[in-house]
Amino acid sequence: METKRLKEQVKRNIARFPSDFLIEPNLSELADLRSQIATLDQVSSENYVFKHAPYLFTENGVAMLSSILQSQEAIQVNISIMRTFTKLRSFLAMESSLNEEVGQFKKNTNQLFKIVFERLDNLDDQITPKLPANRKKIGLKQNK
Repeated sequence: METKRLKEQVKRNIARFPSDFLIEPNLSELADLRSQIATLDQVSSENYVFKHAPYLFTENGVAMLSSILQSQEAIQVNISIMRTFTKLRSFLAMESSLNEEVGQFKKNTNQLFKIVFERLDNLDDQITPKLPANRKKIGLKQNK
């Protein structure tokens, strides 16, 4: 699609492009962008002349742009965007479900470990012999 036609479509549907979807940079902003590319000269009014500033689209702007353009490529992009959003939504739902399951598993595991440790404490009390207080110690005597 020609740039001229693209800009026409955007102007016809400008209500679909709020400031966070579409940016019209001025000369100094274009110079900042261009200075980040080392092989390009600095932008000045002599070496970069244009009638209208180019449009810069954010990610949401590209999604909106694909919905207003009538080319086959734009239609395919729009379809892939919708499929991606659907997959993301299903992943979020799956993650929420998994978080609930992990939380429940953690709760059940903590309860089981509490029971196991209580029973081990009871067994330890039963197994440990009760020694009389006046019992003689057995073993080797150490001479000091």
